[in-house]
Amino acid sequence: MAEKDGTPALGDVEMGGRLSGLSGRLLVLTVLFVMLAEVLIFVPSVANMRLRWLNDRLNTAAAAAVVVDGLPDRVLPRPLQDETLMATGTKAIVLRRKDASRMIAVADMPPSVDAKFDLSDMAPLSAIRDAFDTLAFGGDDVIRVYGPVADSDLTIEVVLEDKALRRAMLVYARNVFFLSIGISLFTAALIFLSINRMLIRPIRRMTENMRDFAADPSDPKRVLVPSSGRDELAAAGTHLAQMQHALQRTLKEQKNLADLGLAVSKINHDMRNILSSAQLMSDRLADVDDPVVKRFAPKLVRSIDRAVSYTKDVLSYGRMREPEPHRRFIPLRPLIQDVSDMLGIEPRSGIEFSIQVDHRLEVDADGEQLFRVIHNICRNAVEALALQPAGARRRVLVQALRTGSVVSITIDDTGPGMPAKARENLFTAFRGSVRAGGTGLGLAIARELVHAHGGTIALVEKAAPGTQFRIELPDRPVPLDAFRNRA
Repeated sequence: MAEKDGTPALGDVEMGGRLSGLSGRLLVLTVLFVMLAEVLIFVPSVANMRLRWLNDRLNTAAAAAVVVDGLPDRVLPRPLQDETLMATGTKAIVLRRKDASRMIAVADMPPSVDAKFDLSDMAPLSAIRDAFDTLAFGGDDVIRVYGPVADSDLTIEVVLEDKALRRAMLVYARNVFFLSIGISLFTAALIFLSINRMLIRPIRRMTENMRDFAADPSDPKRVLVPSSGRDELAAAGTHLAQMQHALQRTLKEQKNLADLGLAVSKINHDMRNILSSAQLMSDRLADVDDPVVKRFAPKLVRSIDRAVSYTKDVLSYGRMREPEPHRRFIPLRPLIQDVSDMLGIEPRSGIEFSIQVDHRLEVDADGEQLFRVIHNICRNAVEALALQPAGARRRVLVQALRTGSVVSITIDDTGPGMPAKARENLFTAFRGSVRAGGTGLGLAIARELVHAHGGTIALVEKAAPGTQFRIELPDRPVPLDAFRNRA
């Protein structure tokens, strides 16, 4: 069944059979290429066969002519001429010297000769052209052939019909053709079996494994077992197996996120009811005349409001959905002071929370989202400092400055620092946690919120012990119309 967007569903794509798939095409191409090579060999071989056949006739006639030439200068008897012509397959034999020529034997001569050939000077292309001319149009022609007799100054010349020559060439061409077919099939079979074993079978194995793995990616038994070896296919199989392992880990983490999101969504419903009651009580506290209550009541209200929004953090991350930031210019120092109050650092803990931010510094950001980012990082720093041995300096320093249209926020602590394992997966949920039992969601959410603002967050290397994060948030570009209206 095909999907709605036109892509085939799992199981719709089937591989062809061994002869109808890649293997069959490879076999056909091998046969064709070998046949092409045989054709390139066949063309000159037929031409050479024709020249050899004509040379044999000349050599036979030359042998008879030399014997006759040693006899007294007289005409051979008719029966002897006929036997000589029949033995050589010719109609006339002439032996020539520089100053004279002698007719050795002659039968009834045809009125004309269709072609003549000098075997002492035959170019390769001319030999090929003459050979195929004989194959295609010969059989009824009378030709004259001549050439030197060994290393002497004699020249032998014969006149003959090309019927026997064409018949011999057809037999030779037929034999070469069937031999070429046999060689092509045998060579193609060897190449096919070799390539099929070294290339096609491993590819089919990986293809079948990818199809089976796609049907159930969570099954560990469906991960490819790579073959041994150091060739490209073995390397591809190893990378495929590693990718499948990584995909299974990712799917498992996604399932954990989905389960966690479902659990939080159930808890969130009941938590909202509890916090709603707390909000009503905190509102009543605002009407109490006690000055201490009036000073802490607004912070308590803000804390409860944030607690309501925090119940959505894990759920929204599990669904990979964060709301778009509602940006405006807000004072940064009061926001960091709220983070300090929210952390609730006890004086007896010995942890110092220091803020070095100008009162006039404003940042273009969503206040609640930026609070979550800074709170997550500062909370991690406070928890790390709480594990420091007695007597060690415990300090969290938050600094900020504006450079042009970018606000840089630095959060530095004097804790034990970030372990190497945590650095590798620093902003990855469920893998970037520093402490035992942590989920790593804090930094993952912080990174997502900073990126939503078009900013960056990074771990900064420093010589002193501890951990330092730097957040850089750019201002939004001002539209030209808004700038003109404001001007």
